[in-house]
Amino acid sequence: MNRHHIPLSAPTALLRNLALAYAAYWLCRLAYWAENASALEGFWRHNTLADIVHGAWMFDTSAILYTNVLWVALLLLPLPFALGSRWQGGVRWLFVAINSVAVAMNLADAVYFQYTGRRTTSTVFSEFAAEGNLLHIVGVELLRHWYLVAMAAAIAYALARTAATATRRHGVTTRAELTVRGITLLAFIPLCVIGMRGGATKAVRPITISNANQWVERPAEAAVILNTPFALLRTLGVATFVTPHYFATTAELEAAYTPHHDATPPTAADTIAADTTYNVVVIIVESFGREYVGALNETLEGGTYRGYTPFVDSLCGASATFEWSFCNGRKSIDGMPAILSSIPMFIEPFILTPASMNDVGGIAAELAARGYTTAFFHGAQNGSMGFQAFARKTGFQRYYGRTEYDADTRFGGEADFDGTWAIWDEPFLQFMAAQLGDMPEPFLASVFTATSHHPYAVPKTYRDTFPEEGIAIHKCIRYTDHALRRFFQAARRQPWFERTLFVLTSDHTNLSDHAFYQSDIGGFCSPILFFDPSQRLVAPGRRHGIAQHIDIMPTLLGLLGTRRPYVAFGQDLFATPPDSTWAVSYNNGTYQLARGGLLLQMDAATSTTRAVYELTDSLLRRNIIGQRPEQPHMERQLKAIVQQYMSRMNENRLTP
Repeated sequence: MNRHHIPLSAPTALLRNLALAYAAYWLCRLAYWAENASALEGFWRHNTLADIVHGAWMFDTSAILYTNVLWVALLLLPLPFALGSRWQGGVRWLFVAINSVAVAMNLADAVYFQYTGRRTTSTVFSEFAAEGNLLHIVGVELLRHWYLVAMAAAIAYALARTAATATRRHGVTTRAELTVRGITLLAFIPLCVIGMRGGATKAVRPITISNANQWVERPAEAAVILNTPFALLRTLGVATFVTPHYFATTAELEAAYTPHHDATPPTAADTIAADTTYNVVVIIVESFGREYVGALNETLEGGTYRGYTPFVDSLCGASATFEWSFCNGRKSIDGMPAILSSIPMFIEPFILTPASMNDVGGIAAELAARGYTTAFFHGAQNGSMGFQAFARKTGFQRYYGRTEYDADTRFGGEADFDGTWAIWDEPFLQFMAAQLGDMPEPFLASVFTATSHHPYAVPKTYRDTFPEEGIAIHKCIRYTDHALRRFFQAARRQPWFERTLFVLTSDHTNLSDHAFYQSDIGGFCSPILFFDPSQRLVAPGRRHGIAQHIDIMPTLLGLLGTRRPYVAFGQDLFATPPDSTWAVSYNNGTYQLARGGLLLQMDAATSTTRAVYELTDSLLRRNIIGQRPEQPHMERQLKAIVQQYMSRMNENRLTP
């Protein structure tokens, strides 16, 4: 036998190899933290080592047992042929293969964290099911993060060299050995169940992702305690939405919070000519976080910060903006339902859950019912990210994707494809401006841009104009800002421009080099601008209060007047007192509610408040839980929002 294939008794081989698996998971955990150290600053300082080890032990035990249960059964099989060297050699290689895959998953997820702020769950398979460019993306990341590839290979090699085999003693099978194997296997079964569940008492339910929060101070840090195999396995086939019962009666729940909005007249009816009907254009810019916009960060870097968006800075001066503005998710597929249908992301992206088959409304459906022409623009392959299906479901009558762009001989077709995701932003936004000029009024149009996205490239003609600076995305942000300038230049020449209301926001945030924007709340900061060239519907200026993605739909309908009731989880920003505005988000098993200058964090598993911070405490260093009289009201409101959301998802009540 090869001297590296260590022959041991079955129980000893079992314990030795499990210890190797734990060691591999811990090496991956350290690499995960190191790869994202700036976003997880202070992790080792404000969490105790005992809590980190205890939490990691629970989740690693569960994942290791789930993934290695077949290996254990084959290793301990109490039959004579299972003691042979060929059988045990195959079993040993099974162990090496299983745990090498687990290592690769953990290390790959270290890269993905910077985009999502959490461990990858099973919905990732649905999220990228329609994408045809994954091999290219994976190849780029393998080259970019070669050191993680090398680490995965090194750990796999170490497992292959040190994993033990269980062999016969003295080359013969004895009844005693078979008995030991059988007893070990029987003893292992209840221990395996306990380890998979995360505890032995009846009060312990099988641990879930949200349980990781009990071992850390901040929700984002739960990703370090978890591991990717656990996050994937625990979310396979699991019901996403479970209705809590915080409120005993419907009347009590509705009194605390309701997403039902009644019909209202236009809020600016007295300033709009009777024959004027406003068009609406909603621009969703990929990864265009609030951090990059200089005009929205006057105090950053002591007031010297200029950002990367000179055009959007000028647009801010002519738009209504807000003291605080947030996205409701961390992925592109979170942004579209939030912005266009007022549905936040709780637990998992709405588009990827069974609830996406519910009856769903949205700004497009509401305006289409009033005679608007509705169109959605996305320069990627038609069907990408499920956007085309969602757009059609929520009332968009027309869809313009890469196929339609290529068919328009006025533009460059495939020559304008970025090689990875979509048509470059500048030509695609010009294409959109041209299409709007041909569209019957009034119209609602929304566009989802693509260039400011990994792998962070700009067209060759702009590589000297927008060179590398700061972090990789900055040059893309400058290019997209330029593309937006060109779009508005084209739009200003159109007759519909002065009677159009524009909304500019991002789908989510992205790479960051400022500590605040890496915090539990800063990671959800998106710009939200309402730009009315006529200034008859919306006056420019910075407004006190909080805005969020799910407010865009009810705010637009409030400005234009709603002729029938609708369901939206947000609020009409211009009809809500600033001190009553709020924002919600879901962050690694923690619900967050920002309101009245405070941030409240509630554990999703236990429904208990974990922390309260002042929003001005930018790095969330001072937990003031129990010290503010607003806390009980915020807890009640957050629970009402969650219960309304879950019950309506499960009961198909997303429309009146």
